Amino acid sequence: MRILVMGAGKMGSFFLDLLSFEHETAVFEKDPKRMRFTYNTQRFTTLEEIEAFKPELVINAVTVKYTIQAFEEVMPYLPADCIISDIASVKTGLKEFYVKSQRRYVSTHPMFGPTFANLQQLSEENAVIISEGDYMGRIFFKDLYSRLGLNIYEYTFDEHDQTVAYSLSIPFVSTFVFAAVMKHQDAPGTTFKRHMRIAKGVLNEDDYLLQEILFNPYTGGQVAKIRTELKELLDIIEHHDEKRMQGYLEKIRHNMSRDIDFDRK
Repeated sequence: MRILVMGAGKMGSFFLDLLSFEHETAVFEKDPKRMRFTYNTQRFTTLEEIEAFKPELVINAVTVKYTIQAFEEVMPYLPADCIISDIASVKTGLKEFYVKSQRRYVSTHPMFGPTFANLQQLSEENAVIISEGDYMGRIFFKDLYSRLGLNIYEYTFDEHDQTVAYSLSIPFVSTFVFAAVMKHQDAPGTTFKRHMRIAKGVLNEDDYLLQEILFNPYTGGQVAKIRTELKELLDIIEHHDEKRMQGYLEKIRHNMSRDIDFDRK
């Protein structure tokens, strides 16, 4: 298959590495310097090169802020039967765009990133394939993600957004609060240092990505739950209520044990 990857960033390069030895691949990137370390693939900087390549599948891996804009720019140069796809962690506006385009499409979300994931060992990571798309496109990505050992889930666009609101917004907001109240420590403890590494990793993400995840229409409800829990915990602390504290610890340990059991499945 002739596959065009748009964007030579970390995830774009990751997909090129995966696909370039089994398929005829090309990468489109306006900044030639970002393609220095790509290999076994054609490198395009003009739309005319894409037209001549005649891709059968396009994987849009540009920064989430420009996902739809990149599609709009390249579509006039694609064959009519080319499947277009995205790997965006934020799907805002994409369903409407795909329907309007009247093209075959597939949307997925590898729920890991270069910041924290070990890209050589992905068996504990997850991927979402949106069920509202081209059947053959979904089969292609299901096979690809299966070979990586990823745990695959199929959601609608709406179900995906709900999942992201829970799995990303809660840790992101918790990290923001930690960073907002943090002060320099001359002798930080192990727990503090681990939180610090997580905070630095999250804050190295693209600002627009962080913003769009938090502006997800389902995020407000999740953040409200954090506010409720903080209010209860603060009241326990202020009253030095040992009995309530013990009950609170039992509650959260129970929540964590359910998550551990899930991880072992």
